[in-house]
Amino acid sequence: MALKGNLRDFTISQLLNLINLAQKTGELVIEGPSEQMFIFFREGKLAYTQVGQEDNSLVSILHRANKITAAQHRVIKARAGNMSDKELGLLLINANYLSQQDILASLQAYFVNSLNRLFTWVEGFFRFENEVLPPPDKISMRIGLENIIIDGSRRLQEWEQLQDEIPSLDMALKFTDRPGANLKNLNLSVEEWRVVSFINPKNTMRQIGRATNLSDMELRRIIYALLQAGLVEIIRPAIPVKTPIPVKTPVTTEKKEEKISLIHRIIKRIRSL
Repeated sequence: MALKGNLRDFTISQLLNLINLAQKTGELVIEGPSEQMFIFFREGKLAYTQVGQEDNSLVSILHRANKITAAQHRVIKARAGNMSDKELGLLLINANYLSQQDILASLQAYFVNSLNRLFTWVEGFFRFENEVLPPPDKISMRIGLENIIIDGSRRLQEWEQLQDEIPSLDMALKFTDRPGANLKNLNLSVEEWRVVSFINPKNTMRQIGRATNLSDMELRRIIYALLQAGLVEIIRPAIPVKTPIPVKTPVTTEKKEEKISLIHRIIKRIRSL
């Protein structure tokens, strides 16, 4: 029988601890409010992840890890055809295109980051299916869970703090009027500059997150740093007020005829006087 439950009663840390200590092999399926996650384990170690319908092909993972350029990604994907990830990985290594370490490091980072996303999930349902293995055409790994659990617990504490500081992403940001603040002299990361470029009283933080393709946690972390530096402040979004257009009641043909008839009667009455 599959292990089933609710994330409100059984946290991600508890689930991973159970899988790790019992050295379980199988698939953990977690259904959140807006996303699904499929995580595979071999003897208590992380083997493979699939996030919803996200493209987790080897070539796409290598592109996200900046191991290949966008142009190389398109060429390799077109030429790979129906080749499996295992076959493609061997081809790239044998052609001296990438090293085995490049491929394994990219896969490990992707799998671990996927699993880390679960630590901020507080709602959802899970089930664990024993002895279900990863897809045979994919490259699986054996990654210990101990450090992932420790780092995940820290991320959860940070997430709770960020939620207290920024309780809603439906608010907007504006730059403070602090004299002497010059953004050009600040040493900001690429992601921070992208967020800064969208700061406007008309843009909610949620809209900024969608425009920059940042997760809620990444976005909150950047905004919190900007708040702490005194560069921005949280305000209500400036929603432009639209003047309501008056609705004209259409005059039916019958009403028009009644008015015309009434006018004729008045004219006849005046003539008879």
